[in-house]
Amino acid sequence: MSTTVLYDAPGPKARRTSRIISVVGVVLVLALIAYLVFLLGRPRISANGNETPGVLDPSRWDILGDLALWRAIGQGWLNTIRAAAVAAVLAVIIGILFSFARTARSAWIRVPTTIVLEFFRGMPVLLMMLFILLVFATGAFWAVVAALAVYNGALIGEALRAGIASLPKGQREAGLAIGLSPVRTRFAIEFPQAFRQMLPIILAQLVVLLKDTSLGYIVGYVELTRRGLNRLGTYYGSSYTFTLFAVVLAVYLATNLLVSWIVRIVDRRTGRRGVVLKQKTPTAEPGALVDAGARSPLRTGEDRSGGF
Repeated sequence: MSTTVLYDAPGPKARRTSRIISVVGVVLVLALIAYLVFLLGRPRISANGNETPGVLDPSRWDILGDLALWRAIGQGWLNTIRAAAVAAVLAVIIGILFSFARTARSAWIRVPTTIVLEFFRGMPVLLMMLFILLVFATGAFWAVVAALAVYNGALIGEALRAGIASLPKGQREAGLAIGLSPVRTRFAIEFPQAFRQMLPIILAQLVVLLKDTSLGYIVGYVELTRRGLNRLGTYYGSSYTFTLFAVVLAVYLATNLLVSWIVRIVDRRTGRRGVVLKQKTPTAEPGALVDAGARSPLRTGEDRSGGF
């Protein structure tokens, strides 16, 4: 069995240089970690001469045993999830509508949609939240949800448009050849394939949407960041600011890691299903192929006698 060599195997000198660089890199990383621990552990002296214990002092973490803290953090987390869930559903719906309008055959639909998409994609999410809040007076929750839905819907719409454009032209031609209308061909044949193909990108964008809910802090929405750093920081005092920051950061990381894990599972399962279909098709029984073709909306010219 022949193999292709993409690069020369490193010699003794190159391997020695690589080991030296690795050791130096590890030492620098450990030194940086040690310096950060030193900065966090040393006491702070304010302008009036008062000394505050370092961040690593146990007295700075005693609030973690207070149940009221975790109830407040939980309420902020629920508000974050609620805004993210509503915005995610609306973003997918808006993205589907944008993708269909963006790929319309009529220039009267396609050109204005392109201008609107570019406008929404280029506008910062925070400015969109402030605009919706000040102009429409929707309240903090709907300002956050609407801005996230429109912005991420524009990105999802472009991803779906790219997925539709990447499909072979034979898919659309086959649908038109069996008598489907252009709109039904797009809905029944092209869009399901494009959506499945772009599903990892869409799910990754929804993870970004979850993190962007923290921008609601600016417009007054009491999500995790505002409740954890603003309200609890005022309640417990400035000496616990870093403690609250660490708690909020840990909750965000745990939530995003959970969502990312779900995204990887969905991506793996959809990809595995496609591999199984490709493996089974050549070895399927002729009768099974005929039955599958009779049930498929994309039937070839030989078995479309029934028609639609």
